[in-house]
Amino acid sequence: MKSTCLLFLLFCITVPLYGQAERAVDGDINKLKWIEGTWVRTNNKAGQSGEEKWAIETPRELLGYGFTMKGTDTLFVERMRILFRGDRLCYVADVPENQKPVYFELTEITATGFICENPAHDFPKKITYEHKGELLKATISGDGKAIDYFFRRK
Repeated sequence: MKSTCLLFLLFCITVPLYGQAERAVDGDINKLKWIEGTWVRTNNKAGQSGEEKWAIETPRELLGYGFTMKGTDTLFVERMRILFRGDRLCYVADVPENQKPVYFELTEITATGFICENPAHDFPKKITYEHKGELLKATISGDGKAIDYFFRRK
């Protein structure tokens, strides 16, 4: 009888805690919903254009697609995802130059953006997204080098 009561008590404590932890984890990805939509690059080289498009795939995954064009020629394509890998929220970059997608752990999420890092990657080691209303700045950096990409929401 005592063991049954103890198991019931543990069940009553564990189930609500699991639910709270799950909501907290989902809450992190909910903070990133502002990125959903099409972002048009504003600091292209002459004759080029570029965009990033983000969509909510599931409550636990965002899908992104970025490209740079010169006229009708595609110069660069990148597939991106923000998802959970175990209990860690990750930004995943998939570019043709890499044999496999590269995972960056989100190390900071604020009301105005996020930072993700992978110190073991050659370049970039850090990706930062910051938004202010309809404007977005994405920065890739590492080893003393940084490249900024500026966007406006379409």
